[in-house]
Amino acid sequence: MGRMDGQVAIVTAAAGAGIGQAVARRFLSEGADVVISDAHPRRIEEMATALGREAGREVPGLEVDVTNKAQVQRMVDVALEKYGKIDALVNNAGVNRLQPVWEMSDETWDLVINVNLKGTFYCTRAVLPSMMERGGGSIVNLSSSIGWMASNDGEAHYAAAKAGIMGFTRAVAAEVAGRGIRVNAIAPGLIYNEFLSRVYPPEFFENWKRRTLLGRLGASDDVANLVMFLATDESSYITGEVFCISGGAYVRG
Repeated sequence: MGRMDGQVAIVTAAAGAGIGQAVARRFLSEGADVVISDAHPRRIEEMATALGREAGREVPGLEVDVTNKAQVQRMVDVALEKYGKIDALVNNAGVNRLQPVWEMSDETWDLVINVNLKGTFYCTRAVLPSMMERGGGSIVNLSSSIGWMASNDGEAHYAAAKAGIMGFTRAVAAEVAGRGIRVNAIAPGLIYNEFLSRVYPPEFFENWKRRTLLGRLGASDDVANLVMFLATDESSYITGEVFCISGGAYVRG
């Protein structure tokens, strides 16, 4: 018997190589029905087919730009029409484009703020009415340790968005606690996936290992384990919290 038998979850940005895919796979392995979304139509179709084959049941995959209110609402409507409820939402969609403030365009600022922060707001707002009607649910927002830590890598917009998610998480948790809904956030440090090796040189990852107390890079499954805990009743007395998962890099500073 799985820890999420009979549960229904939505996971955004689940078609990439990282956290979203790992969360969706973990939910499915624990018995949940999962609706996944991503902004890339071909990728989400392929991932939905692959996950469905692994799980032995349908995994609806939807093309969703989380800054598009109509697409977000359709995602929620599909989940409700197919499964009748939504027990968990994982707001994983995010984007980052490194650029120092003095060179940053309005378009770059808006893109990063809108996808990370406004997208989290749109998805949360869309699922809350059904969760409130049923009197329960769990929302897990993906923030980042960059929301706490200084960065000189051109991430001011990303840091602002991720810090905003932390504040948003606490405020929404307070608003809906009386409705049986819990809202928490996770602030990962560097979580490795194969795509990152195309972007950063090997020494970048070695430097990150040295920054951690545990001496290794984080893996997507490390985050998926924490998301699983926060999405289930195992964390029934936890809400409004932000959990750092950085292997101790945040502690070291």
